Amino acid sequence: MMSLVRSAFGRASLVFLLAWLAPAWVQAEPLPVPGSAPTAPSGLPSPPSDITAASYVLLDFESGLFLAQREADVQREPASLTKLMTAYVVFGEIRDGRLGLDENVTVSEHAWRTGMTGASRMFIEVGEQVGVEDLLRGMIIQSGNDASTALAEQVAGSEGAFVDMMNAQARDLGMYNSYFANPHGLPAEEPQYTTASDMARLARALIHEFPELYGYYSERSFEYNDISQSNRNMLLWRDAGFDGLKTGWTSAAGYNLVSSAERDGRRLVAVVMGIDAPNHQQGGTRRANESQALVNWGMRLTEMRQLFEAGSELGRPRVYKGAQTEVAVGLDRPFWVVVRPGRGDGLEASMEVHQPLEAPLAAGDRVGEVVARLNGEVVHRQPLVALDVVEQGGIVRRLWDSAVLAIQSVWPL
Repeated sequence: MMSLVRSAFGRASLVFLLAWLAPAWVQAEPLPVPGSAPTAPSGLPSPPSDITAASYVLLDFESGLFLAQREADVQREPASLTKLMTAYVVFGEIRDGRLGLDENVTVSEHAWRTGMTGASRMFIEVGEQVGVEDLLRGMIIQSGNDASTALAEQVAGSEGAFVDMMNAQARDLGMYNSYFANPHGLPAEEPQYTTASDMARLARALIHEFPELYGYYSERSFEYNDISQSNRNMLLWRDAGFDGLKTGWTSAAGYNLVSSAERDGRRLVAVVMGIDAPNHQQGGTRRANESQALVNWGMRLTEMRQLFEAGSELGRPRVYKGAQTEVAVGLDRPFWVVVRPGRGDGLEASMEVHQPLEAPLAAGDRVGEVVARLNGEVVHRQPLVALDVVEQGGIVRRLWDSAVLAIQSVWPL
């Protein structure tokens, strides 16, 4: 019924399982949500068991796959992690030429008052002219709530209009479990929330799309109005591989940290949320320790292998009732597998087509799945899609193929 084709990817043996003429009637299993983690193969150790964060994820930057997670899609208060979305929107305005780093911003009373009651501030003054670059540093390094509001007002004219931009951008990025009520993350009358997985997606997009601006996140301190403040991300001092991103805390949110590190050409993003601690010193230390533990685990005990590129043709299965009798099939995004370093021998990949395929088919329609196995255990699944359009055939073709399918349902080949 099916033929086997072997090819080499390093030392991994990859097998393509192709359905051709016979309608195999393969039953589609639940397919993973794009960006979700592969099932860990046997031999891949568990993540650190002493992580206390209520929610966490560890994301491989290049592949976009989650290597480890706990309560990744549970909605939690973002606190100052909100400023990552504020930065993403502002960075986009700079990239598109609608805002300049050397542009001056007149500080409003509303921006000045934001965070006056003990929250983090850049210490800008009402009516003062402040450069966009200084405001960015004040928001990113000093976590200034006043700087965040000043940037929002400059970009959109008002804080409310900027919040609308933030939430629209969140939807565009697939952050469907996030909602922002202000540009800084302080408690608001309207509930605001995000998830560890959404924050990881945002961090990946920010690093990928704005490499020339991402460097602000690695700066350890910033001085403004003769007041010097240090970046609250302890990992910038502790580990040379870490170069961002953002801390957050409120009494309701607990201690949060979105961090990223690059070692030997590989980048990981860690998100920890909802860490409990009796004081800021212990909370800051715990979120740094747990983020570093996740990244160390991922760097040392996992390895990513790309088996197929997006858009590459993996086969041409039979199509019924169409203007063509076959269609090119493949993947709409790269196919990655996570394994333990040095243990990728024995990888197999099968292409399972859900037959019978019937026209019309549009490019991108799901027609099956590609399944990777290691030593017989499934390690990753991904949808198989049509790469070309197949229009519906003429009346003769449709009648003939209907007859063929009727006969095969009684006497399968």
